This record gives sequence, structure tokens and C-alpha cells, in this order.
Amino acid sequence: MNKTALITGASKRIGRVLAENLAEHGWNVIIHYNFSEAEALEFSKLLKERYPDQGFWTVEANLANLSEVESLIPQLVSEVGEFQLLINNASLFDSGYIKETDHQLFAEQMDVNLRAPFFLMRDFALLCKKGNIINFTDTRITANKSNYAAYSLSKKALWEVTKMAAVEFAPDIRVNAIAPGVTLAPEDKSDEYLWDLAKNIPMRKPVGLEPIIKSLEYILNNSHLTGQLLFADGGENLGQNA
Repeated sequence: MNKTALITGASKRIGRVLAENLAEHGWNVIIHYNFSEAEALEFSKLLKERYPDQGFWTVEANLANLSEVESLIPQLVSEVGEFQLLINNASLFDSGYIKETDHQLFAEQMDVNLRAPFFLMRDFALLCKKGNIINFTDTRITANKSNYAAYSLSKKALWEVTKMAAVEFAPDIRVNAIAPGVTLAPEDKSDEYLWDLAKNIPMRKPVGLEPIIKSLEYILNNSHLTGQLLFADGGENLGQNA
């Protein structure tokens, strides 16, 4: 029987690549989306054609809406059954120094990047009971740059709750995190933008998606790993080159 994973924000970018990798390794995948319905349905259709013996579903939920967050996993368990992997990948990434951050910006970043994963983790533990949780943080959590103040704070807090959950949910559920760095250019930027950002990190090149996939595989294949953070960032968390 194939294992099943729920990936938030799985219709495009990093989430899509995670889903493709899991499907390739025999997993069923629940593709969560908010606004990207067309992409999610097309992606699900593609995976069903490619892996006809596996299950692929789409589910819509606004992670900024607490009632939708709290109904998501109960709905899925009733329709699909208990699943074995939760990946909290979806996030908002909006800039703003502390002095520029208003209540709305702060609330949006916290709601999607921290509150939603928190309650999805809770419901996974209560209803699915066994398996793995992987939270996507950010290499920014090691620094104190405030140009993305609310976003960075939400990701710092997500790492803290990852460790708390790893202790509370053990031994039945392992909880770990992945921190990407210079991985994908924003949708309105070119690859040149990434190379400029990567000039000052130790590896001096964009990380790309492969280290993230390898981190995912390492977590899933290491049955004694919990409460850990894997940096898929080319050493960016260590600080800039002189």
C-alpha cells in the first residue's frame, strides 16, 4: 500500500518539485492550493497519467483563514484516510522593515507562515498519529536582517515549534525542517537575479532545487532523525564571504 503525503502549496515551484519527487518514489500526493486551481488540476492529471497505480488529489484552502486550516486535515482524513507525511511548504514572502510593518502585513505573514503550520501539525498528530512532518523555514532565521521582518520572525518561530513538536510527538511522529537559501528566482525576476544574490554565499552559486530534494530524501530515509534543521543554502547561514 502506497504512503500518502499532503504538501501545502504543491501546485508550483518548490512544492511541485517535492510532489514530483515523492510521486516518483511511489507516494500518493495530496496537492494543496489556494489560488492556483488550474495549475493544481493540470498537475494532478499529469501525475495520474504518469503513475496510474498511485493516488493524486487536489484540495483548496486559504491558509490565512483559520476555519479553513482547521477543517483541512479532518476533511482529508474522512475522504482519503490517514496519511503519513505533512509538508508545510506554502508561505508568504513579503518585505518590510520593522518601521514599515503595519498590522495587516504582520498578521498575514504570521497567519500563513506560522499559525497554519502550527494547527496543521496539531491536527496531523491528533488524526494521523504516525509519520513525518517537514516544515520549510528559511536560511534567514540565522540572521537579524530586518528587511523582511515579519516574514523572518514567522520562520524563526516555525523552527522553534518544529523542535517543540519533535519532542511532544515522538516517537510516533518525526518532525524536522528544511531551510532553503538562494533557490528559485521570484516569478518576476530572471536567473541573473539569483546569481547576483549568490555572489556572497560560500558556494558562490544559486543552490537550485537538488539540495532540497536530497534533504527531503535524507529526512524520510533516516528513521532516527527528529528535531533537526537541514540547511539547503550553499552555506549562506554561515555568513557572507569577505
